[in-house]
Amino acid sequence: MKTTMIKTALTIAALGLTSQAFAYETGDWIVRVGATNVAPDDSSGNVFVGGNDLGIGVNVDSNTQLGLNFAYFVTPKWNVELLAATPFSHDIGLNTVGALGSTKHLPPSLTANYYLADSDAKFQPYVGAGLNYTIFFDEDFTGANDSAGFKDLDLDASFGITAQAGFDYMIDSKWHVNASVRWIDIDTDATFTLNGAPGSVDVEIDPFVYTLSVGYKF
Repeated sequence: MKTTMIKTALTIAALGLTSQAFAYETGDWIVRVGATNVAPDDSSGNVFVGGNDLGIGVNVDSNTQLGLNFAYFVTPKWNVELLAATPFSHDIGLNTVGALGSTKHLPPSLTANYYLADSDAKFQPYVGAGLNYTIFFDEDFTGANDSAGFKDLDLDASFGITAQAGFDYMIDSKWHVNASVRWIDIDTDATFTLNGAPGSVDVEIDPFVYTLSVGYKF
């Protein structure tokens, strides 16, 4: 009898170890905090001033900020995720000429993600797709360009699609490390004046967004 009880206890303990679910259940929330880099894969049309084509385009540099991420699991395999961050700041340049100005933006993105692994796996890869809305603000020309007559820089907000792939590596049942890469469709029309003449340029920013973060499950 004693031997049977010991065997039963060992069996239960073994089952408890092997059936531990590192991943997610319906109703779980996760919060992630880390570094997010926005690296534009940019292209643009030519700059027009007063109806004249200047024959040059613009470019946008990359920037890294504090990334925030919130997700809710509607099933053990599917979650809805919101990407947020502190404002990104980008320098805007004229191709072959140099710095023109700068802008800040917020690119909140909402995605639906599907997790590919079994629930007991520590490595949890996923893929997802969704929508992005990017808001630009604090658009300014450099001091030298402002003195040269560039004024009233304004970038339109952008609405587009986004796709991502990433993974969670489960440290324990609550904590994980996350890495992801996103592509976001961001297109904007920039307008300005040059010595009173209206100017404009169409810009496709279309960045890749890289995130490395630590997450916690509630």
